[in-house]
Amino acid sequence: MTGQILIAGAGEAGLAAAITLRELGYPGTVTLVGAEPEGPYQRPPLSKEFLTAATPPAIPELRAAQFYAEHRIDLVRGTGVRTATWTRTGGVAGLGDGRELPFDAMVLATGSVPLPLPVPGAGLPGIHRLRTLADAHALRDQLEHATRVVVVGGGFIGLEVAAAARTKGASVTVVEAADRLLARVVAEPVSRFVREHHAAAGIRFLLHTRVTGLVAADSAAGGPRVGSVVLATPTGEVRLAADLVVVGVGARPVTELAAHLGVTDERGIVVDAHARTADPRVVAAGDCTVQPHPRDPDRLIRLESVHNATEQGRQAAHSLLGKPHPPRGVPYFWSNQGELKLQIAGLSDDHDDLVVRTDADRCTVLYYRSGALIAADSVNHPRDHLTVKRALASAATIDPARAADPAAPLKTLVTPLR
Repeated sequence: MTGQILIAGAGEAGLAAAITLRELGYPGTVTLVGAEPEGPYQRPPLSKEFLTAATPPAIPELRAAQFYAEHRIDLVRGTGVRTATWTRTGGVAGLGDGRELPFDAMVLATGSVPLPLPVPGAGLPGIHRLRTLADAHALRDQLEHATRVVVVGGGFIGLEVAAAARTKGASVTVVEAADRLLARVVAEPVSRFVREHHAAAGIRFLLHTRVTGLVAADSAAGGPRVGSVVLATPTGEVRLAADLVVVGVGARPVTELAAHLGVTDERGIVVDAHARTADPRVVAAGDCTVQPHPRDPDRLIRLESVHNATEQGRQAAHSLLGKPHPPRGVPYFWSNQGELKLQIAGLSDDHDDLVVRTDADRCTVLYYRSGALIAADSVNHPRDHLTVKRALASAATIDPARAADPAAPLKTLVTPLR
């Protein structure tokens, strides 16, 4: 393919696609369009080190500015792709600043946006969501003065921010509607371990609890500002004082541009294992997509991780150029929450058995299906995590009968699948 490839979205997925196109020798124009004023940067530190560093940290750039010129990647910052249409001669994209760009093929790497909290008072000052660098700066500034922080949502982002706020000395309460933390991604033993760790650090948890409203303080210098959170608990309504509220209740994929191009959207842009949509001129990668489950191709799954974004970005470039696809790696995820490091290897969603390995300061849960290892969650146990990743990558398993002994090194229990 020669011509013009437009990449909508300048995150990990979009940048990976741009770099791979050049590595594969694509000679045409590569335009990478990002809505934020910064060039591509790392998002994971924004909810962790970025919030707790003693001095305002530098932008965690993925590539230095000169990289884009050296690799002939046209980087357009500060405006997103808003519309896209096909004509008889190709495509035309409309940018947020009014410009139009032609293209022959498009990479949709539009990512996701945080879900709002649909309750009265959700627009009050002092209520934050965290996705962009600007969000992180605003939250960091507020954490310097906050004394009573309420975090809505006991997922990765919520717990990372809660740990950061507690490090800054604030009183922190996490409100979670489910009956345990991280309920969608880890087993109950890991939820319990994580909760006990954070509770020991002084974080309070309210489970089975929903936010029903946010109320302004009675008197706030400079105008109205959040002063309390109204909660529906198992025992009735409660009002909790707060001078800072952080909402981390999930994210939705950004698919509006896909609709302009007639690409299928099923709670995410539908792609195959190689990032291809139903239109051969359009590929998609990253948090905006749903893809076939590795063990059940008839079922779509959404994988929100840096690893998936970069892999899909590379797959997208290979698909556009008709090149052989590189093999996909073992899916993995991580979350640093203060002194706690949670690492996940593989996908555990359809497990039928599990084995728990735990001691005073670390925990690993191994997941099995039909007797074969399919995934593991490891907390403060990087050796177990690495062993499982290697076992899954080599189609091996780990003896479940012996794995429950935390004194037995997992690497000594790896055996080939029969």
